[in-house]
Amino acid sequence: MKSKRIKLAPSVLSADFSRLGEQVAEVTKAGADYIHVDVMDGHFVPNISIGAPVVASLRSWTNLPLDVHLMIERPEVHISQFAEAGADIITVHVEVCQHLHRLVEAIKGLGVKAGVSLNPATPLGSLDEILPLLDLVLVMTVNPGFGGQAFIESMVDKISRLREMLDDRQAKAELEVDGGITASVAPRVAQAGAEVLVAGAAIFNSKQSAGEALHEMRRALDLAG
Repeated sequence: MKSKRIKLAPSVLSADFSRLGEQVAEVTKAGADYIHVDVMDGHFVPNISIGAPVVASLRSWTNLPLDVHLMIERPEVHISQFAEAGADIITVHVEVCQHLHRLVEAIKGLGVKAGVSLNPATPLGSLDEILPLLDLVLVMTVNPGFGGQAFIESMVDKISRLREMLDDRQAKAELEVDGGITASVAPRVAQAGAEVLVAGAAIFNSKQSAGEALHEMRRALDLAG
């Protein structure tokens, strides 16, 4: 694993939408590195979440990079809207892109960092031809569509293999992991080679404040070393 500080990206999918801006400001103050925004269309995944106007509204609540994850069909139709709304990173799914190289280039052409996401059953080989162009690779460790799901344990090996692939090819892409990340899971995922951890329900919940939950996850990572 690279000896660098692990980045934490709270996912607003699990936040209280009645005070979304306040909660984003809270995790910003508590030391989050990115704000992760899950966009769902009810087609590629079985849920519907938010669109570009909400992304634009978050921009006034934080100076952190907005990490926008498009779990949607035909993402090429919408990337310009999210770039205009203030997205700093736009991640699309390899499973829905017929012309992935063209789409990655289009995202970069908007002045935004480009990421590609893989569902749990999607093999790493799908990244072979696109990896040098990417700023981020997102490994889903649950099947996407809903927050609060349990981490799929077999994904630890997939993360390790992707870390080896990135290092062997000297690729610059950050390795991000999303799905079931808790304070107990985070150290194992980081040890496997993840650099950015997305956490939703573990950060935004009724048991503690979002800031306290973020600090707890950071402590778990620091203790694991």
